[in-house]
Amino acid sequence: MIKRFTRNAWFHCSVCLLLIAVISGRAGAQTLPEPAREQLLNGLKVVFWPQPGDGNVLVKLRIHSGAAFDLAGKDGTMALLGDALFPDPATREYVTEQLGGKLEVSTDFDRIDVTLSGRASEFERIIDLLRAAAVTTQLTPEIISRLRESRIKQLSETPASAAELADRAIATRLFGNFPYGRTPGGTLESVSKIERADLMLARERFLNADNATLVVIGGIEKSRALRTLRQLIGPWQKSDRTVPATFRQPPPPDARVLVVNQTGTTSSEIRLAVRGFAYSDRDAAAASLLAQIARARWQTAAPDLSATFARHEAHALPGAFVMGASAPNASVSKALAAAQQVLRALAQNGPTPTELEAAVNRQPSQPDSYADRWLDIDTYKLAATTNPDLRSLTVADLQRVAVRLFKDTSVATVLVGDSEQIKASLGGSFELLPGKPGIKTGSDPVVPTRKP
Repeated sequence: MIKRFTRNAWFHCSVCLLLIAVISGRAGAQTLPEPAREQLLNGLKVVFWPQPGDGNVLVKLRIHSGAAFDLAGKDGTMALLGDALFPDPATREYVTEQLGGKLEVSTDFDRIDVTLSGRASEFERIIDLLRAAAVTTQLTPEIISRLRESRIKQLSETPASAAELADRAIATRLFGNFPYGRTPGGTLESVSKIERADLMLARERFLNADNATLVVIGGIEKSRALRTLRQLIGPWQKSDRTVPATFRQPPPPDARVLVVNQTGTTSSEIRLAVRGFAYSDRDAAAASLLAQIARARWQTAAPDLSATFARHEAHALPGAFVMGASAPNASVSKALAAAQQVLRALAQNGPTPTELEAAVNRQPSQPDSYADRWLDIDTYKLAATTNPDLRSLTVADLQRVAVRLFKDTSVATVLVGDSEQIKASLGGSFELLPGKPGIKTGSDPVVPTRKP
């Protein structure tokens, strides 16, 4: 046990030092060291970075399609496909206890990520586990039924908080039926509708070698790694065609405030959002700086806010700029007015030099994962210099970006709280929803409470 702990501790320390060495720690321009790149005959791209003498190996596979491709009304399809890659819980225990590593699967709008790590001496076994997941994915009726029920149980046992309801509602308000208005992990209603045929279709369309990239980092010789990959992953099928991430853009959001009723609450969750940029947009990083500045200004203008945040959510397609906080019901009108004034002021005058410098300095010093950075380059078609030099941005640059985001833009606004108390604070017209984000409520300014 002590030996295993020491080995794992050394592994994690060496990875941290490695990442710090290869990626500059502050927010400057970041040109990643060039790894060895190969492509198998089936189209699988391999990014390989050997670390001689390292006793461990990290393998990360990315499928370049995610929840954005869920069928309408069946949110969670791609997440359930991710669950099906390793349907037996014992596999995770095996990787941890026998291979000295970890196994993780995650799904978001743009991808499914599979992370496997362990001792370098077990590399062939690690790749064999990956082969079973990607090449011979088991989608039997029994497995699908069990995984679906497990996800439904998890969703039912962890009901959404008011903050989560607000996040879902603002996404739906901003994007409507566009994929980013959905819930990547699914809801109780949507997951229960997913059928085996849906997962088989998703596997056929997206789980293909030429729609994936594999990163291998650690104490593995390149010749050994390629030999193992060709033998075990080489049979993975290539797709007939790639399904592009192209969707009809949604219309501008309804400008009325949407109130999601939560009777008996003394505070409300506030969300405002406008359309943002794609991950590959040259202004995406500047939008993240603007989010920090907007949050600070909003908190100063409305000091009774709590849990205040602002973020720019970039995806393969244009995402969202979202502001959120919790406020006493009596203060929601003032809080909304303050947030709207913040957006207008940033578009009119930009930030101050002091605000810009503070935002740059607050950028995380912890570098991103080297594996993730190279995977992002393939997913989003980026250059190796994946981050602009944020210190070269000027106030004029951020004002230009603020104009792109906020000028003459429809702002989606959602409140989650007690509608009777909120009504007294707002005073104007708004749209009322009885508690289910994403349900069409008609065209009246105030919609009567009814069953969804």
